[in-house]
Amino acid sequence: MRIVEDDLSGPQIAEFLAEHVREMRSVTPPESKHALHIDALRAPEITFWSVMDGDAVVGCGAIKRLDAAHAELKSMRTAATRRRSGIASLLLRHIITEAGRMGFTRLSLETGSAEHFLPARRLYEKFGFVYCEPFADYRPDPLSVFMTRTL
Repeated sequence: MRIVEDDLSGPQIAEFLAEHVREMRSVTPPESKHALHIDALRAPEITFWSVMDGDAVVGCGAIKRLDAAHAELKSMRTAATRRRSGIASLLLRHIITEAGRMGFTRLSLETGSAEHFLPARRLYEKFGFVYCEPFADYRPDPLSVFMTRTL
């Protein structure tokens, strides 16, 4: 497996992200869904990575620059058939390292509060993220939890 910075131009990553948005819509009402569509992920303040196994996309994640010191983790996803195989840990470790290299000192995220998101919350806790108040433009939402960590 390899992690590559992705310009989001390929059809595989487009379908992988479309599946991510469909899944989020199926478990989260629209007003609480914060998954970004591919066009939004192409913004200059976002760096996006894909995890490749051969030619197959098996995971992805991104960071969005909020300010000079603070970034947000976005679009973390592992292929359904590859969940609990270490891909998310591999990618999260990579993103944390890269965020530090980019000069960020804080990395924050929003994820769901429902049972569906429990594995994600446990992963983030394992990597030192702690629960926090909403950040950036987020507002309190019973369907969201917010986490942060110092780099």
